[in-house]
Amino acid sequence: MKLGLDISGGDFAPRANVLGAILALDHLPDDVEIVLIGREEEITPILKEKGVDSNRLSIVNAPDIITMEDHPTRAIPQKPNSSISVGFELLAQKEIDSFASTGNTGAMLVGSIYKVNSIPGVIRPCITSVLPVFGGGDSIILDVGANADCKPDVLYQFASLGSIYAKSVMNIKNPRIGLLNIGEEEGKGNLLTQSAYKLMKNSEDFNFIGNIEGRDLFTGKADVVVCDGYTGNIVLKQAEGMYSITRKLGMKDKYLERFNYENYGGTPILGVNSDVIIGHGISNDVAVKGMLCLAHNVASSGLTKKIKEAFK
Repeated sequence: MKLGLDISGGDFAPRANVLGAILALDHLPDDVEIVLIGREEEITPILKEKGVDSNRLSIVNAPDIITMEDHPTRAIPQKPNSSISVGFELLAQKEIDSFASTGNTGAMLVGSIYKVNSIPGVIRPCITSVLPVFGGGDSIILDVGANADCKPDVLYQFASLGSIYAKSVMNIKNPRIGLLNIGEEEGKGNLLTQSAYKLMKNSEDFNFIGNIEGRDLFTGKADVVVCDGYTGNIVLKQAEGMYSITRKLGMKDKYLERFNYENYGGTPILGVNSDVIIGHGISNDVAVKGMLCLAHNVASSGLTKKIKEAFK
């Protein structure tokens, strides 16, 4: 298996990404190769500095960089030699099995849709985030930013995608799907959630348990929480903000530490024809290691193939 890694993306590139790849070697099976995609003249000195000369690391030179300021839609065609563009080309040609980046999220979404394409039948690909459950275990929430405006049928598909992910990667046999709303009753919410509820309540595609409220997010009431990307991104950023405050206050707690982004590394884009993983822009080497381990888990689970079969 070959895992592609964008070396030029993120706030601490290229060093954090190269060091993360080195760390990942000890956590991945011996038959996994990591393909470092970026400026070779920046990658090689770091490997030499660390005394790493492994046949499990290879380099594909990509001299250009898509920055966080670049417009996502224009960046891919205007910078064909960038690490993100080259990574997607390798993925499309099946020269790598997955592609991971902590770079421009918009460019990664655009590249996923236009370079490897959405799975037929999927209206809108989406991204997830982990919700640490108090008392142990994790739930996931989707979408968390790829789709700010959604229609009811899109939320229905998010539920299907989340259910497949929970079964395949999280090993939950019959994931409970909850719709994030302002009340538990069927008639609560805005037009979007009311209409989505009607579509989801009699579904045979997933195990829908009804509406859940914001106070239920970290209780494990649902294994998969469904919402539009606008709402999901607010939830995600609020959780990150609260974690930062606890750190500044010097609070140390096992549960609170589970909100540290380093523990999760990244998130897959669900609904595209290959395995694409997006990491946090502020990722350090530990987070990059986690992102690569997630990329391996997703690829090993056959997640994309299972989504394709479900959406035939």
